[in-house]
Amino acid sequence: MGVGERGVLVSGNWKMHINHFEALKLVQELAALLRAQALPEGCAASVHPPFTSLRTVQTAVETDRVPLALGAQTCHHADKGAFTGEVSAEMLAKLNVRYVIAGHSERRRGCGETDEMVRAKVDAILRHGMVPIVCVGEDADERASGAALDRVRAQVDAAFDGRPSAAVAAAVVAYEPIWAIGTGVTATPDDAEQMCAAIRAELARLAGPAAETTRIQYGGSVNPDNAAELLAQPNVDGLLVGGASLEAASFHAIARAAG
Repeated sequence: MGVGERGVLVSGNWKMHINHFEALKLVQELAALLRAQALPEGCAASVHPPFTSLRTVQTAVETDRVPLALGAQTCHHADKGAFTGEVSAEMLAKLNVRYVIAGHSERRRGCGETDEMVRAKVDAILRHGMVPIVCVGEDADERASGAALDRVRAQVDAAFDGRPSAAVAAAVVAYEPIWAIGTGVTATPDDAEQMCAAIRAELARLAGPAAETTRIQYGGSVNPDNAAELLAQPNVDGLLVGGASLEAASFHAIARAAG
């Protein structure tokens, strides 16, 4: 199965940027661009605003029928409870969130999220009928020491081992080399393809042919200039975009690079 049959997913992770007024403006700008130039056939796009902007973005997307899926940046593993400051997958599902990022490197490193915590979040996302975007990736030291592949395989195993093949097939995995996030340094297309192919091979070991349907994104200093070359790789089925998703024209250009 080729990338065209899996489809392409380009996701904009807004991180801790953009208040709800700015979010509405950005969605309106994206809507105008998408009306003028639609995404290529087989390409979908999601936006992942901060929690405080989710309802605003949901209303704008649904009211104006903007061809964007609503995403969230994380969730808690429990459906409810005494977890001050947390947001559950159940709450996100009520807002018609479609995609939820789990295990982003900034949360693994900055918030102490372990592989076990990430797996519990994936459990919750799947339990409420949403699609996890499971982030995996190595840091500069792991890459330099030759441990990158082992680290990424371990993260894939922790998130997906023992899951039904249908859950693996429907999931998204985002390969984010930590040394490339927000640094302006991008993995070469060959580097991205090599690791994404290894991720698919590991998913195949865990779930068999279902791995051919799993979409694998690349993330790490993606921009309009490198998007097309990255998406041309056989096992790169999409992009997880950070800073370049905060500007409508930039994100639109990246999403259209799939064509």
